[in-house]
Amino acid sequence: MGRALVFSGQGAQFVGMGKDLCEAYPECRALYEQANEVLGFDLAGICFDGPEEELTKTSNCQPAIFVTSAACYAALRREIPDLACEGLAGLSLGEWTALHVAGALPFAETVKLLEARGRFMQQACDARAGGMLSVIGLDTAALETICTQAGVEISNVNSAEQTVLSGTREGIEKAESLAKEAGAKRAIPLRVAGAYHSSLMRSAAEQLDATLAEIRIGQTDRPVIANVTGEPHGSSAEIRTQMVRQVTSSVQWLASIQWFKAHGVSEYVECGPGRVLSGLIKRIDKGAAVHNIQDLQSLKSTVEALRPTA
Repeated sequence: MGRALVFSGQGAQFVGMGKDLCEAYPECRALYEQANEVLGFDLAGICFDGPEEELTKTSNCQPAIFVTSAACYAALRREIPDLACEGLAGLSLGEWTALHVAGALPFAETVKLLEARGRFMQQACDARAGGMLSVIGLDTAALETICTQAGVEISNVNSAEQTVLSGTREGIEKAESLAKEAGAKRAIPLRVAGAYHSSLMRSAAEQLDATLAEIRIGQTDRPVIANVTGEPHGSSAEIRTQMVRQVTSSVQWLASIQWFKAHGVSEYVECGPGRVLSGLIKRIDKGAAVHNIQDLQSLKSTVEALRPTA
């Protein structure tokens, strides 16, 4: 049975995330302590105690989810050191976690990078008000027509049933109305700061490109699926290019899971807060075995399911 690790994206955060793992495992505590030192403020305190408005700030949220996801993976490795894994993927910022775990980026560099990425994206949101809309139950042709009519873009292809659109607030309001008229099962505006994974994030992509020019990116030791293509990353230079493109391009999550399935993966472990990816994977591949690690209780259940029996 092939296995893949997947890592949480922004929006999965909650106050208290990682706290019990940090108390139980020195490896997890060391990650939060290192992140605090790198950033120069108490990221761990924001994760563990909030307040929620501080945790949800994009420049805090992105490194916070990364560190918590890395801690979930560290706890898993402590329990099952020789855990086999054929590939990795992550949703948006979670792709950075996957690249770190696969050896392409050191921990400290990734923490700093994600704090900067969060700031760049927030600045882009502040410069141009935007939003996102989750649409369930429309095919690609109908969605493309809506995008053309409303002046919005497809930002996430999460499953065959669910697609997310991004654009200006006016465009998203129009898209919501058009989606309902077209027979969508649901059209739900998302509570987000702006139009992520769209052309409205171009300034953030440009800033990220300049920042990445100063960072060394290595090769991955296992396939890491790129959000932009739904296929494995290539060379270090290609990783750099794709991660800049990711800021303004749609996330091909459906294609990513389909790639894993086509290459024999039938078991997934989601590391990080929330269970969003677990739910999406089950919609794409109903026969897949899906596990989640976000706290001590879920870690215990996952370890029991994964640990070989004597």
